[in-house]
Amino acid sequence: MPTEFKELKGWKLAHPSDNLDRGDWWTVYRDRGLDTLLPQVEISNQTVAADAAAYEEARAIIREGQAALFPVATASYSATRTRTGALAGTTGGSAVGVGLGTRYTTQYSAPISGSWDIDVWGRLRRQVESDTAAAQASAADLDNAKLSQQAMLATAYFNLRASDSLIDLLERTIAEYKKTYDIVNNQFKAGYSVTAGDVATADANIRTTEAQLATARSSRAQFEHAIAVLIGRPPAELGIAPRDLGGGIPRTPIIVPSTLLERRPDIAASERTMQEQNALIGVAEAAYFPDISLSSMIQFIGPIPLPFSAARSIGSIAATGTQTLFNGGLTAAQVDAARAVYWESVANYRQTVLTAFQQVEDQLAAIRFLSQQLGAERRAVADERKAVDVFLNQFKAGTVAFTTVVVAEVALLADQESELTARQNLFLASVSLIEDLGGGWDTTQLPTQVQLENGFSFFQKLPPTPPALVESAPAEASAPGPPPTAPAGQ
Repeated sequence: MPTEFKELKGWKLAHPSDNLDRGDWWTVYRDRGLDTLLPQVEISNQTVAADAAAYEEARAIIREGQAALFPVATASYSATRTRTGALAGTTGGSAVGVGLGTRYTTQYSAPISGSWDIDVWGRLRRQVESDTAAAQASAADLDNAKLSQQAMLATAYFNLRASDSLIDLLERTIAEYKKTYDIVNNQFKAGYSVTAGDVATADANIRTTEAQLATARSSRAQFEHAIAVLIGRPPAELGIAPRDLGGGIPRTPIIVPSTLLERRPDIAASERTMQEQNALIGVAEAAYFPDISLSSMIQFIGPIPLPFSAARSIGSIAATGTQTLFNGGLTAAQVDAARAVYWESVANYRQTVLTAFQQVEDQLAAIRFLSQQLGAERRAVADERKAVDVFLNQFKAGTVAFTTVVVAEVALLADQESELTARQNLFLASVSLIEDLGGGWDTTQLPTQVQLENGFSFFQKLPPTPPALVESAPAEASAPGPPPTAPAGQ
């Protein structure tokens, strides 16, 4: 693996925020809305709930494998009523009497038996090892699902905040356009060199922007509905007060490539899948050796149920060894198949690692170039704002045509929207980078083999349910991040 990320060359690594709680990666944004919403994913998100159930199933399979290592004992109790003797006679096929020699006896039986498949060659132990690795992979899948759903919620949240900023921008623009319309309309009524077409153009700018405003409000509603579903609630139960998107992203801890292998839950899951398939090779190879088992039985038989006595008992003990002499190459084929599945898991693991490096490199590059774009867009907005003010004053003085003002105003709105889009994409890229780095997760959060064998449950890790979020007033503004000229985390 490379010793450094390609996109980090020439940059100094930021120091991780060790004061942050492990796993609560969203706290770096210092956003009260995120701090309230994100913890609910682990509790109420139905995708996470499904993966949690799959993990509990994997734990139960471990217990099934462990049970096979112990003897199996069974007990039963039966009573049999027997009649001996013949009927005295019949009439028309119907019994009319009972012979003098008829007797009834009741026999009671209470057998106790046991069997034990001795794991001489380690077949059962390797199966338990495979099941344990599968449970660890399931636990990693659960954490990966939780991280993915949290990232989706954070993405929807910042999209919602970007919609809030766009709505605010469009509302301010409409107000400015209305002022311009009043100026044009008053000059037209006063007989200045303004035509009815100029008045219509000014009015059209207002209507076009109002249409954009309606679209932005529709998008905001959809993002709010998506957030509600991600926290497992009906959209009607969630209301989030509007607030503009922050000015910059926080500094993100960046790690060396080798540490990435410990921080990504999907990599950990893929690695444990390799261990699972490796153990299954041993399970398949055990079929080459004899299957040895012990069995025993003691049975009490008598005319009355009690007492049990040695005089009325029958006992046996046996040892059995079964060896397959010929099965047409079935065992060899099963071993080869297990090895092939193992090498498939190796290739999948390596591909997962390569994909992880690609995703981190992609987001580092995105943050670097988006930061440069955002700086350029901000300068363009400032220049275009100055141009609009100058042209509007010149129009009032009658030195330029209204067309010049319209072109400048349209360009200003386009630059402002481009600046907002760049800022929005920068936030989304920072969320994706944190997700690609594994969030605040690492392999120490996986349950160990001892914990799994002792009944460790995912639900022991769940935090208490947070209060419902229904914002009725604007929350605190996001803390500003560093200047956008330097990529986050560098």
